[in-house]
Amino acid sequence: MADVILVDTTLRDGEQAPGFAFSRGLKVRLAALLDAAGVGQIEAGIPAMGPGERKTLCKIMDVCFQARVSTWNRLCEADIKNSLACTPHVIHVCCPLSDRQIFCKLRSDRDKVMAALQRCIELAASGGAEVSVGFEDISHVTGQQLAQAATAAAQAGARRIRLSDTVGRYTPDAVAKAVRLVLRQGLEAEIHAHNDFGMAVANSLMAAYAGARYVDTTLWGIGERAGNCGMGAFTAALDRLEHHICAVSGQGAARLEKKAAPFIPRALLEAWNVPAAHTARCAFPAS
Repeated sequence: MADVILVDTTLRDGEQAPGFAFSRGLKVRLAALLDAAGVGQIEAGIPAMGPGERKTLCKIMDVCFQARVSTWNRLCEADIKNSLACTPHVIHVCCPLSDRQIFCKLRSDRDKVMAALQRCIELAASGGAEVSVGFEDISHVTGQQLAQAATAAAQAGARRIRLSDTVGRYTPDAVAKAVRLVLRQGLEAEIHAHNDFGMAVANSLMAAYAGARYVDTTLWGIGERAGNCGMGAFTAALDRLEHHICAVSGQGAARLEKKAAPFIPRALLEAWNVPAAHTARCAFPAS
């Protein structure tokens, strides 16, 4: 297993948890705590949300002395331009890749989506930032579709592919196969797991075993629906089960969550301890 780099998305995906809404000041405080704890990359927000979000992102850049700061963007050149104005280290482009996402959500076709992705990657790279691409709804994507899209992304200038388990139905075996496929295209791999079936940590561990260097986490595992891969649980598993320590240890993650907890309403954190399977049946009724 290669060294694991944590990509913490508390400030972006974590904020999508029911009841959670971080003030601008709190986002900056949490970013500073994440940076001091040794988190490798902080997904700090979405510049396209407006001037206030962009101002907050710039402040986060000022308080992060070790972590690389990334922004999240739709498959839209206007989003990329807003990100470039914030000068992040990494610009992340989210690209729907499954048939249902392309045809039903975007009302487009695969060729048009790939052309838009190429334009977005080239625009993002023109500003000097590293470009990562997140393939959305990856559990509904065939191996051939993933290979072709990853190759196109690499040719346009992307360096890393995020496998986004958008609806939380990935299995460890499928994760490992997808990671190895991405690596064969000469790209780095990243896993973004959701916890609808309680497998976010297992899927993230399997991705790391298969060669993914980047693992997305959130504090306390917060996130939409059943949440994301919890930093504390994932790092504890690395420490205790696999004797492999990344820059943030299990104890380090526990200390970080303890430091951050006073900034969050206690009722929200207590309410978050809900069995993951309770939401799984509602997450993907068409599957």
